[in-house]
Amino acid sequence: MLVQGAPFDFGAEAAAFSAAAGGAGAVVTFTGLVRDLSGRLQAMEIEHYPGMTERAIAAIASEAVERWRLVDALVIHRYGRLGPGEPIMMVATAAAHRAEAFAAAEFLMDYLKSRAPFWKKEVTADGADWVAAKDADEAALGRW
Repeated sequence: MLVQGAPFDFGAEAAAFSAAAGGAGAVVTFTGLVRDLSGRLQAMEIEHYPGMTERAIAAIASEAVERWRLVDALVIHRYGRLGPGEPIMMVATAAAHRAEAFAAAEFLMDYLKSRAPFWKKEVTADGADWVAAKDADEAALGRW
């Protein structure tokens, strides 16, 4: 589990995770990118509370490992100023079977989207606005 300002290499992270996932029959990976839905986004600024954020993500990753009997799980989430199209986060799960790996990855992604202690601000030429929580994200988390 990593919370970092620096970019990450998705390919290298996925390869290292897969290589270390001995006994797994399935590895699922996902990376989220900064979206520019309006075509006006200059940057996404992501803030967090060091220590609190890492503990919260580590706890939910441990829950996923236990709940779906994972071989391993990886979460990387960035903070700071990110441009459109930049990787913002990565989730990887390894399990004996694909169903558990997919379910755990979706669970982790839903948690990161709705409950992880990050605060996001969209910056455009017109100024900056905090990103509000979305009902759809809360509903997705509710299925777990």
